[in-house]
Amino acid sequence: MMNEAARPKSTQGPRSQAIPIWHLYGEANAFPDVIHIERITDRAAGLDWKIAAHRHAHLHQFFLLQEGAARITLDGAVHADKPPFLLNVPVGLVHGFDFAAGTSGWVMTVPVQTLPDLLNPAATRGTALGHAGYFAVSDPLIELFARIEAEHGSARPARNVMLRALAAELACMILRDWDQGAGVGTGQLDPRFQQFLVLVDLHIRDGWCLRDYAREIGLSERHLSRICRSATGRPAAQLIGAATIREACRMLVYTRASVSSIGYGLGFEDPSYFSRAFRRAMGLSPQAYRSGFDGDEL
Repeated sequence: MMNEAARPKSTQGPRSQAIPIWHLYGEANAFPDVIHIERITDRAAGLDWKIAAHRHAHLHQFFLLQEGAARITLDGAVHADKPPFLLNVPVGLVHGFDFAAGTSGWVMTVPVQTLPDLLNPAATRGTALGHAGYFAVSDPLIELFARIEAEHGSARPARNVMLRALAAELACMILRDWDQGAGVGTGQLDPRFQQFLVLVDLHIRDGWCLRDYAREIGLSERHLSRICRSATGRPAAQLIGAATIREACRMLVYTRASVSSIGYGLGFEDPSYFSRAFRRAMGLSPQAYRSGFDGDEL
């Protein structure tokens, strides 16, 4: 049974209903290409260098910032970061940006269907691609983004195949850098927090509550929450709740399981409570959320 402290709650409070689900920076049409890549200045400069908090239901993004500065919101936590760095933003994660004027770099957007073996939420669970992460910038990484940009703007034979290959190369670089501990700031995070993230990815569909995670890591619930607050500004229960709602979104879109069975599978004993918790977090019922993707090719 999920205890009261660990029950899923909105990660954004009353504002959660205002967080839009965008295809690409607010564009309402279905994704038109195998990937998309553009310069930060191409889009942000026309928006006064600010991009409001939003999420993508079927799109994975990679931000490579070379120069400038940015305040970045990731699932409610604010990071003040100075380039160069690569930021990985998986499907469903709420993110927003307040760039310093003139900030340079790229944003690359990849529909999950382009690389299903690498970017499908089921495939990213427990990996570096499955949650927000910062990675060091190298010359080969910059060269790869430049190659992707050049290929994207071309009309050469096998363009789409080449773009998929280059996008897969980038995703694999991130996975391998994570394994080698090359992520930016990885050494500054408590390894028990990273263990917690991996466990959440592995067991979110098992209905684990805060007590279960704390016991597996060998900590008290209070100590685990302190570690999570230090890393993200939010207690462990809120992170579990946010992950639970994200997983519910994925299951509603990618499976045909009933709403009640999804709720039971995520630790809710009462389907009506699951529906209320989902509505608080997402601003609409589970069935309405699912209906919004019916017939969506992405």
